[in-house]
Amino acid sequence: MTRIAGLAGNRGRNLLRLDDLAPGGAEIGVVVTTDADAPVLADADERDIPTEVVEPRDDESRRDHERRVLDALDGHGADLICLDGYMRILSDTFLDAAPTTLNVHPSLLPSFPGTDAWGDALDAGVSVTGCTVHVVTDATDDEGNVVESEVDAGPIVTQEPVPIYDGDDRESLKDRVLSEGEFKAYPRAVKWFAEGRATVDEAAGEVRVEGDAGGQFPARRVETADRAAELRYGENPHQDAALYADATCEEASVVDAPQRNEGAKGMGYNNYNDADAALNLVKEFDRPAAAVIKHTNPAGCATAETLADAYDCALATDPKSAFGGIVALNRTCDRATAELVVDSFKEVVVAPGYDDDARAVLFEKDNLRVLDVSASGAGGTDGELGDVTEPTTEKDLVGGRLVQERDLQAPTRDDLDVVTDREPTDDQYESLLFAWQTIKHVKSNAIVFADGTETVGVGAGQVSRVDAVEIAKMKADSDAEGKSAEGAVMASDAFFPFPDAIEAAAEAGIEAVIQPGGSVNDDDVIEAANERDMAMVFTGTRCFRHD
Repeated sequence: MTRIAGLAGNRGRNLLRLDDLAPGGAEIGVVVTTDADAPVLADADERDIPTEVVEPRDDESRRDHERRVLDALDGHGADLICLDGYMRILSDTFLDAAPTTLNVHPSLLPSFPGTDAWGDALDAGVSVTGCTVHVVTDATDDEGNVVESEVDAGPIVTQEPVPIYDGDDRESLKDRVLSEGEFKAYPRAVKWFAEGRATVDEAAGEVRVEGDAGGQFPARRVETADRAAELRYGENPHQDAALYADATCEEASVVDAPQRNEGAKGMGYNNYNDADAALNLVKEFDRPAAAVIKHTNPAGCATAETLADAYDCALATDPKSAFGGIVALNRTCDRATAELVVDSFKEVVVAPGYDDDARAVLFEKDNLRVLDVSASGAGGTDGELGDVTEPTTEKDLVGGRLVQERDLQAPTRDDLDVVTDREPTDDQYESLLFAWQTIKHVKSNAIVFADGTETVGVGAGQVSRVDAVEIAKMKADSDAEGKSAEGAVMASDAFFPFPDAIEAAAEAGIEAVIQPGGSVNDDDVIEAANERDMAMVFTGTRCFRHD
């Protein structure tokens, strides 16, 4: 365990933060201050952290005072020294005898190295400042006098940028640099040292951190985003919300897609969320495709020879649930498709372009938002959605963020492992692969019934897989228009833990199944399929979607 000796001059808020977080298992072993009235002493006492006070004497040299500080540290077993508002320049007398010593400075060094870094940043008119954690090096001459050019000039461990906003003053910026900068950067640096990942190369004047080499999942992430819109509200009216844009995105996106019917009401939080889900689904297919989304789940999806037919088949899966939904198309919207879209209430339609006749039809609906991703400034072109280029997806958590590779799996017939006595027919193979690409966009536990290249029933977001089968069966029997589960295929986003879901699917008329496989009960599931003369293929890969 790494023991930290903290040298503080006043409140020691960074040291208290380190004590709260214990980054890398590090703990504060002692707090030393030069002021008997420093507030950090009382806070340290409340936390049962040992304290030492070493006040400078009027006739005492810098080096003599440092020797007394070293004496105070003796016996506390410090592995790392962390300065926090310790307003004394250290010489080689201290630094040569002590472990690695770190300091945090409230600017992005080498910019604004002085004692009023916040005011200097404001006076300079910069839009970004931040903080720097660096190794403390000797900034004195042989007589112990301060060499100003050497102050805060040690090797940089890490930095954290902090924006400067209109209306900021010294105090507001100071508080933000602490809470948004130092509270992130200092624990990060300490964690690296505590884990043995940071190495100080004194000869080169560098700090090297194992694993901090960038890539898709770097050890630290620094990013910015520009507010693209202030939204009317969030998921619910009592929640404020805003939309932020990533200017580096090269893929067709709803984020900066213009709303063609400018007189209609603007997009809301849920509209953007659902429209993004719908657009990502139709990107899966090369043929004309349409999807109707409700609460980020597909109410229906289909591909066909024409866009209008694809939409008609997608809508027919569950026209009741499609009321108030989001429509996504992967081709230029024509009049025939537009007339079908406006036949019932929809919130948003998103497509890579609209012909004049389609616009005339769609614009008749006052509350239908018409988004054009061909003009989004990303990868869309008129009539085409372009390539999928964003490699990762993200989800914000309270206090953090999950980042993962995007699920771009697209198995072919050759990738599927037939595990039953009966092999799927050619038509069933086509339908199974369509269902698999669709189910990637259905919230888990997920089941999709499909016939040809159109959905028949969707069971989404259930805590039991057999329940998802029953819902898909109910949707197919009760809500689908002109469709039936009889003779259809079924996709499951994860393996079947028991044969009950296969039994329920057979009762619905399902004749072929695609699933990942991998359950300890695979043999029982396969046996249940064989007993019902069902074909089953394994993908070897699941496709959970949990948000």
